[in-house]
Amino acid sequence: MDYPVFIVPGIGNSGPLHWQSLWQAAHPDWQRLSVDDWDRVACDDWVSQIERQLPANGSAPIIVAHSLGCLAVAHWGARYGRAIRGALLVAVPDPAAPAFPRAATSGFEPLPSQRLPFPTIVVASTDDPYGSAQHARACAAAWGSEFVDLGARGHINAASDLGDWPDGLRLLDRMN
Repeated sequence: MDYPVFIVPGIGNSGPLHWQSLWQAAHPDWQRLSVDDWDRVACDDWVSQIERQLPANGSAPIIVAHSLGCLAVAHWGARYGRAIRGALLVAVPDPAAPAFPRAATSGFEPLPSQRLPFPTIVVASTDDPYGSAQHARACAAAWGSEFVDLGARGHINAASDLGDWPDGLRLLDRMN
């Protein structure tokens, strides 16, 4: 791939068997968001870290976000409006869902409701415990995103048994 990729994991930092980690292992030049505490999350902290760490070397990057990282990217896009190639937003959680992690309630609501200033693809599962496909579809409509329904794949994480998720890489390639 001839563009920079910036990985924004969700709470917990996507462990070693998560597709984001497998992608990064296969592409060591890809950068990953770094935060002080992956388990206690404040939206403003993550948004400011995205702005500070996002590559700005002339070639517009693509952001690959998972779960809570998707919400941070949406807030970042609404706040900064910086030009990037696009964002792949996978497993968008719903802060109103009963399973939403209470350690991550600071600043994520309300979600941005305007079109994001860069192309986006929202990928959802029909049985995600952290956010329904209906919620993800509503976010995609508000953000001007293409919507992709994977069917029943849980939270689209390591427990979903996706391995290095080749279908996800194909979605990423479409943004090039």
